[in-house]
Amino acid sequence: MAFQIVVLVSGFGSNLQALINQAQQEPDTFSIRAVISNREQVYALERARLANIPSYVISAKPGQTRDDYDQKLSQQLDELQPDLIVMAGFMRILSAKFTDRWQHKLINIHPSLLPKYPGLNTHQRAIDAGDSIHGISIHYVNAEVDGGPIIAQASLNITSNDNAETLAERIHHLEHQLLPAVVTAIASNKIRYNSHAHQVIFNQSQLIQPLSLEMLADLN
Repeated sequence: MAFQIVVLVSGFGSNLQALINQAQQEPDTFSIRAVISNREQVYALERARLANIPSYVISAKPGQTRDDYDQKLSQQLDELQPDLIVMAGFMRILSAKFTDRWQHKLINIHPSLLPKYPGLNTHQRAIDAGDSIHGISIHYVNAEVDGGPIIAQASLNITSNDNAETLAERIHHLEHQLLPAVVTAIASNKIRYNSHAHQVIFNQSQLIQPLSLEMLADLN
């Protein structure tokens, strides 16, 4: 059976689509067992429907604590038993209890070159800081917001014509390349997480610096 992933989403789902496309191209490498959204009626759910992928909506109820929500999410993941959980634009902060439980198989994509600019509004923050380079990071998830060991990064130059919207659009193109490449490498057991040492293992050795798109392409 192919490596099974579950994708967590909150919105439009363009990174989900990139994973769907990759899974369809390489069905023996990984497949998407399910999509889980914390919001109803987002387009990511339509993408799942069009690809015949089961989807679930787990929305927060009024007065519900973060721990209560995360327990419900964990229960759904227990039923699905994924090999990997991919946060692809999942706009919730997860509790330490949740991340401690799933950290060995939970990754996130973030639109900055971490450790720069954790949190929101990363494109505008990079422009306001006068940065010449911006990018994306994929990392294993821990209790720190946008923390955890970094797996891979990709970057681009910020031009004088860029604003937050144009930069976001250009960043999406990087995301759609890097995320499927990382998931493919994890599914092929070329990347894994040592949860005791909190280290990314790449080809049986500790990863010293984030992988690039070029390095990931060389794995195939």
